[in-house]
Amino acid sequence: MTWAEMQPLLRDACLDTLFMVWWSTVYAVIGGLPLGLLLVLTDRGALLQNAAVNKVLGAILNLGRSLPFIILIVWLIPFSRLVVGTSIGPSAAVVALAIGAIPFFARLVETAVREVDHGLVEAVQSMGGGTWTIIFKVLLPQALPSLIAGLTTTVITLIGYSAMAGAVGGGGLGNLAITYGYQRREDALMNITIVLLIVIVTVVQIAGDLAVRRLASRGGRQAAPVGLRRLLPAQRTATTTTPDQAAPEAEAVPTKAA
Repeated sequence: MTWAEMQPLLRDACLDTLFMVWWSTVYAVIGGLPLGLLLVLTDRGALLQNAAVNKVLGAILNLGRSLPFIILIVWLIPFSRLVVGTSIGPSAAVVALAIGAIPFFARLVETAVREVDHGLVEAVQSMGGGTWTIIFKVLLPQALPSLIAGLTTTVITLIGYSAMAGAVGGGGLGNLAITYGYQRREDALMNITIVLLIVIVTVVQIAGDLAVRRLASRGGRQAAPVGLRRLLPAQRTATTTTPDQAAPEAEAVPTKAA
C-alpha cells in the first residue's frame, strides 16, 4: 500500500478517534463530576450524610469499573442500537465509551475532592455558607488541579478504549490497525497507526500536565480560595474597628481636672 492510499484512511481514522474521545469525555464529565461530588457529600460526617445513598452509588460505580471494556462494549451492543440506531461505527462506540468512563472519572473526582482541606469547608460554614456555596466556592476551585489531572488520565484511558472499540466495528485508528495492519498484513500502516496513537497520548499528557502546573502555581499564590475571600470582608467589617473609628471614641471620654 502506497502513502497516497494510506493518507485518506489515516485521516478518516484519526477524525473518528477524536470524535469518539471528545464526546465520550464530555459525557464522562457531565455524568462523573456530580456522581463523584455526591459520593463525597453523602459520606459519613459530610454535608449531606446519607449512608444508604453512598453505599448504593458506590456499589454501582464499582460494578461499572469492574467490567473489562471489551466485554462491556459487546454487552452494550443492543443498548447502543437502541440509543443511536446502529451497533457499529463511532457513534455507537461513544455510548459504550461514555458508560465505561463515567464511573472511572467519578472515582477520580471523589479522590480529588477528598483532598480539599476540611478546615476551609468549616470556615465557610461558620460564615453562613450553604451546600452550594461550599461546592462552587471551595470544593471545586480547590480541587481543580487534581480534577484536571484526573480528566487527563480519563482522556488517555478513552484513547485506549477507542482503539479496543475498533475490534467490534467501532471505527477509528484501532479498527484501521486491525483491518489493514493485522488482517491484510500492512505492517507499514500498522506502525504509522501506533505512532499516531503515541503522539495523541503524548500531546494530551503534556497539555494536561501544563494545565495542572499552572493551576497549582496560581493556587499557591492565593492566601485563601476565591469564594472564601469574597465572604471574608463582611466578617472583617463587622468585627474589626479601624484606628480612625477608635480615635473619636477616645476623644469623647472626659478627663478629670487637675
